Amino acid sequence: MVQKDLDYYLGLNWTLIEGEDLDFEGRPYCYIEIKEIPSFVFCAKTIEVARANYKKQLALTLTVMLESNEHIVEPGEEDDEVDWESICP
Repeated sequence: MVQKDLDYYLGLNWTLIEGEDLDFEGRPYCYIEIKEIPSFVFCAKTIEVARANYKKQLALTLTVMLESNEHIVEPGEEDDEVDWESICP
């Protein structure tokens, strides 16, 4: 059986969502979110810097999730949440 430790999770092919927005002072910044971890976002001045550094924050986030025994949704894992928009009129 595979040991699902920090190294295991860091090696997964996470679904990255990249974007750009403006800060409170109107300056542009770039961000990376991870679809499977809705609470995760990493911001930087450029997308290149964000891509190069988001895994440091991901490691911290995953460490907290592992220590809290929180379920970590893996890429490709079915989402058990109800899609209310598709079933409500």
